[in-house]
This record gives sequence, structure tokens and C-alpha cells, in this order.
Amino acid sequence: MKTELKVTAIQMNSGADQQKNLADAAALMKAAIASDHPDLIMLPEYFDFYGGEKEGKHAAAGAVPGGGSYTFLSNFAREHKVWIHAGSLIERIEGDTRVYNTSVVFDREGQEVATYRKIHLFDITAPDGTKYHESSTVKAGESVVTYDLEGFTVGCAICFDMRFSDLFAALARRGVDIVSLPSAFALQTGKDHWDVLCRARAIETQAYVIAPAQVGTYFSNGQARMTYGNSLVCDPWGLVVGRASNGVGFVSARVQRSEIDNARGLIPMQARRKTIAA
Repeated sequence: MKTELKVTAIQMNSGADQQKNLADAAALMKAAIASDHPDLIMLPEYFDFYGGEKEGKHAAAGAVPGGGSYTFLSNFAREHKVWIHAGSLIERIEGDTRVYNTSVVFDREGQEVATYRKIHLFDITAPDGTKYHESSTVKAGESVVTYDLEGFTVGCAICFDMRFSDLFAALARRGVDIVSLPSAFALQTGKDHWDVLCRARAIETQAYVIAPAQVGTYFSNGQARMTYGNSLVCDPWGLVVGRASNGVGFVSARVQRSEIDNARGLIPMQARRKTIAA
């Protein structure tokens, strides 16, 4: 059982060319391995296909298990002996024109150890009037998911999930040490809400938050949209201990059991946590 992990959050500018996205992910992961030697690599939301047209998204979606993106990640994890948390990929649903927005986790042998389907879908109107309607092409998941990573318990969430504290209360009750928050956060909301939400989720779970993100411009139904980037890692005290620069790349940080124990020893939230009825 490890007392420390090296983690890397990959920051991408994915689009509607799936093969290019996979090649970009492979290049970034290889660069991170060469320079930082992480135990865990986490990719952003929609790393394998982002934007495009509804029909293109459905055509690019693969099976879990067995699809092209799934197999690519499994093979990479096994070849490089590294854990991979696929921030999210698009998962085909048989008999449905929608897809799942799915995190899949592979261990060092390329074996799947967890699958999480995004629960809260991004249906909002941005400050400039731009409408986002993720639920028109994506089906919501229903299950809270955690997994063991060499002695650390990891809790799963994706992007818009971060606004819903009930999910993180459930993860805290499961004793998570790390919260995954792969994202494709919109620029307009990101500049006001990204840091404060990531830090709040770290503080309330007393866990590390790893938040790899999409950055830059992508196109959805012919409309240019911007993502915020700022991939980061927060510690259990809510401090940002690593942040990516403003472009495609990655950021690495250490997850330390001693920091988790210290935060929980100073403020023993779990012992005082109550379930409050609505």
C-alpha cells in the first residue's frame, strides 16, 4: 500500500477528429511519463471526441468495454505500466441515439477497474446567452462510483457534477482520498467558478482533487466555443498545489497520505458528519 502517488492531469484541446484526439493524448501521456514518471494519468472530459455534430458524436461512440478509445487506453496502460483515468470518453448505448459521458479507469496491467457515467448533465444558458444542452445527446448516469488505487480511495465525478454537493457528501461518506474532476469547463463560467468549486470540493471531502480540463476553442454544430483550461490539483486543505499553463500540456503533483491525515486530524469532519433531511 502506497503512502504517496505522483499524479498527472492532462490538458487537451480535443475536437471532432477522434483519431487526432487519441494521437494527441498518447503524445501528452508519453511526455508526462518521460518527464514526471506518474503513477496515475488523468485525461480531461470528452478527451476522445468533443463538439462536432450530433450524428458525428454517435458514430464516434464506442462500446465499453471493447470500443476503439477503450482499447487504446487499455493497451497504453499495460504497455507503460501506469494507471489511466480516462477523464471521459463517449460510450455507445445500443438502441439509443444518445451516448454516455463515461470515465473508465485502467490499472497498470490495462485491466478496467471502474466505470462512471456522468450524473449531472450540462444544460445551462451562459452569461452571453449561449445555450448548452448536453442532455440532447447524452444520457445521464445514476451510480456513485469509487475505486481503490494502491491503497487510496478515488471518487468519480465529471465537470458539471462539481456544482452538486450531494454527490460529494456521498463520496465523503465513502472515505475518498482523491476526487477526480475531469472537465471541459466553459470559459465564461470557468473564470468565475472553476477555482472556487475545485477548492470547495477538496475542503469538504478533505481529499485531493485532480481536475484535468479542456482548453481553447472547439466547434459544436458549427459554432465556436471556448473552454477555460486551468487544469489543477488541490490538496485536502483546499490549496492549489499544481496548475497547467494556458495551453495544451499537463501538470503533475504529489498526493501524500500524510497531508490527508493531517487535514482530517485538525478538522475531524467525518466523525461529526450528519445526514440532514430536505
